Amino acid sequence: MNLLDINLPNYFLADLPGEEHLTPAIITAACETLKHNREKFLAPRQTGEIVEILCAVAAEWRQPDNRFRQLALKSAWSAGAPRELAEETAGFSRPVLEKGLDGFFRQFTPENFQALLAQDLGDGTAVPGAAVRPPQPVVLGRHLWHGPQLLAHVAAGNLPNPALMSLALGLLTQSAQFMKCASGASLLPRLFAHSIYAADPKLGACLELAEWRGGNHPLESALFAGADCVTATGGEAMLADLRARVPGHVRLIEYGQRASFGLVTREALKNEGAAELVARVADDVVAWDQNGCLSPHVIYVEERGEVESDQFAGRLAAELRQREAAEPRGKISVAEAADIASRRSIYETLAAHRGDVKLWQSRDNTAWTVVFEHDVRFRFSPLNRFVYVKPVPDLAAVLTGVDELKGRVSTVGVAAVGPRLREVAAQLARWGVPRICACGQMQNPPLTWRHDGRPALGDLVTWTDFEAASQMDPNPGE
Repeated sequence: MNLLDINLPNYFLADLPGEEHLTPAIITAACETLKHNREKFLAPRQTGEIVEILCAVAAEWRQPDNRFRQLALKSAWSAGAPRELAEETAGFSRPVLEKGLDGFFRQFTPENFQALLAQDLGDGTAVPGAAVRPPQPVVLGRHLWHGPQLLAHVAAGNLPNPALMSLALGLLTQSAQFMKCASGASLLPRLFAHSIYAADPKLGACLELAEWRGGNHPLESALFAGADCVTATGGEAMLADLRARVPGHVRLIEYGQRASFGLVTREALKNEGAAELVARVADDVVAWDQNGCLSPHVIYVEERGEVESDQFAGRLAAELRQREAAEPRGKISVAEAADIASRRSIYETLAAHRGDVKLWQSRDNTAWTVVFEHDVRFRFSPLNRFVYVKPVPDLAAVLTGVDELKGRVSTVGVAAVGPRLREVAAQLARWGVPRICACGQMQNPPLTWRHDGRPALGDLVTWTDFEAASQMDPNPGE
């Protein structure tokens, strides 16, 4: 149980203290209740009505006096707070948490949902203001789709937004949902689920959340047995374990660990506008404290721009120093701090003996670090605002440096202008990058984002091709 006096009613299993009360029988019963509630309260809903509710909930979350927002921000880490409290939100500071949640809920608009539905499911599913097709099954031309009766999520604990988005997508597919939250990371998904329950109790009754440590096979087997589809986010070992245990008839949608990087082209390295560009790159490093697959480990900077690559690195370091005052990094573990300190010591030694390596770092703590080195090979950062800046002659050198990541890249943030931007985007797309965005937007994907290059809603639904009646009935007039 978290240390906050949040006074939430016990609507969900995750609201109860500890995980000792959970048994396979309880999980099985919860799955059956969810399926019953789905048929009664969710299946008859029109998609446009669900969109209205989600947009209303998101608008409330963006209000300063919203109860759930206040509870979320109250949980943010601050200097002197107990370590146990920091773990409830992965230790994010209030400014970082506030900016991250605002950016997420800002995407919840009727227009954005309409674009997502049209992109993944066709124009037949509409939001308010347009004709809405019959609710079950939804008809799109000569095709029909239906979502899982029960959708199970195995959520990661490093960032809250993916878990919140999973719940929203599941509602759009008219699926009951059971979310297994990572240990110590259920608070924000719970608050979001409670806000849906407050807006529409019947819709909230189609959601269940529970928290237990990963690897509890009896509980997870009960959950998988009751589900029609399972989404899972985590490392390769964890996903391999789930792959072996999810029943063959249950659809498994995996989101493995990915890495991201940035590219600043020489055309974008003008003295005029350099400060704005550095600030945008800093946005990508600071957002969610550089945690998650969308955060850059490395910023590649093309040489021969008006601003030299090492100057760019120095300006980025100065920007991160200023951000630490306004948007401080959250609490990290002793092991994470030791990893950063160890990596710093290596580059301190290299910088002392080589002119092509430079290091900028925060004093007396591990709050931020910038390493400048000429080696083009991609390096995984220890994150938590530790970023590499690497000079390159061109994009071809970048692709050589990241070759080992092929098939495992999430996002590339690009600073380029005019025809060069289109050229870079085309080359990155051919190489296999699933998402290319402007620097400063890496941790702020649009609602229509195809996660890992796959359709967010399209992966969840099952289609039926309905052939024309004239083809099926040789005597349609009789």
